[in-house]
Amino acid sequence: NLTMPWHALKTSLHETLPDSEFGLWIKPLECRRQDGRLLELVGPDRFFCAWVEDRYLGLIREKAREQGVAEEVRLQVAESKPMQIESSRQGQLRLPGVAGGGARLRSLHPAFTFEQFMVGESNLLARSACQALATGDATFGNCLFMNSSTGLGKSHLTQAVVHQVLRSAPATRLHYLTAQQFSADMVKGIRTKSMEQFSRKYITDCDMLLVEDVHTLTGKNKTQEELNTILDYLIKSGRRVILTSALPVSRIAGIDEDFRSRMTSGLVTGIESPDYETRARIIRHKLQLHGLAADEDLVGFMAENLQGDIRRMESAIIGIKAKSSLHGAPADLAMAREVVFNLIGAPAEITGEAIRDLIGRQFRVSVDDLRSRSRKRAITFPRQVAMYLTRKHTAKSLADIGSMYNRDHSTVLYAIKAITLDMARQPSVREQIDLLSAKLK
Repeated sequence: NLTMPWHALKTSLHETLPDSEFGLWIKPLECRRQDGRLLELVGPDRFFCAWVEDRYLGLIREKAREQGVAEEVRLQVAESKPMQIESSRQGQLRLPGVAGGGARLRSLHPAFTFEQFMVGESNLLARSACQALATGDATFGNCLFMNSSTGLGKSHLTQAVVHQVLRSAPATRLHYLTAQQFSADMVKGIRTKSMEQFSRKYITDCDMLLVEDVHTLTGKNKTQEELNTILDYLIKSGRRVILTSALPVSRIAGIDEDFRSRMTSGLVTGIESPDYETRARIIRHKLQLHGLAADEDLVGFMAENLQGDIRRMESAIIGIKAKSSLHGAPADLAMAREVVFNLIGAPAEITGEAIRDLIGRQFRVSVDDLRSRSRKRAITFPRQVAMYLTRKHTAKSLADIGSMYNRDHSTVLYAIKAITLDMARQPSVREQIDLLSAKLK
């Protein structure tokens, strides 16, 4: 019996891994072959297998050898089969393994879970609202409109909701699709004269609806009309709705005003670009996931330079991992610089604002503090350093630098002289200035 040794091995892995990881990555694996020397496992698709191979195959091999199950473990992608769809008593289509009522799902990224989502000030409200909707908590209402530019986590959060619902309440009649897919489904319903079935699917037989990229419905009046009718029913009857967009609703052109109003009848929240601290946490987390040491200089450099789109961070880390493997050496700052600058281009010209932001982060003072009249040493020293570095690294005049810090040109001149004197007298100040200059470059 092939399943017996694999079952024992799975039990051992379940004791080692958190429930969420075991349920997502180990449970779906099936045993195809086991002969004492080789254990062959099968995963549902290529992406799934790549993820398991990267993160869990080493552990599976170690446990297999410990228990004498096999000397070698191989992972294969299951032969692709057409998705079987069963028909329920009500005549509605449902996916295998999902209780009656069924679901319409676009493909899910297996890593887009709440556990893998890094929370920061920029996304806290969106994350909290999605978590509440996933668990049926009405704290934030039953309708959410979430917008952000690309790569900041809209799809991650939306799919995290789906993962959570499928895990904790699989009988939920959940439909997750893009606005384009919804439009295509509606067109098909019109062409085949089956709009009654279409309406039943999204109105009567729907507990939760998630529609991504609603900004793509610009000018599609008929689709807007249908979705507006569906939203009206679902929201009024207390069903859960999540809509995402790359644009704030006020900036989506060619949208019917009633539809615009309906989409924003619940909570509306944007996801901003993550701040420096959140970027650093994301980078540390992703470095560890890829088996790379999270050296603080490397993390700091990447967090400083990779702003905005989080996908850039993932691309950079994959590039650094490839270089590390190629050279057979641990990832270091030189590798990171080469990869990052290839990704984003050579560093831009250093600006006074960039210097002010860096000083604020390094000395933990705000821009308001630096511009204030405070004469405390904890604020005057960083302010003088910022003025000195701005004079050294930019073409700004003394008066321009002064206006950045709410001072006149004579104060800037005094600050430059004071820092120059400190550097000559105190090696620690010179080292600090050199380090800050290196960070700017």
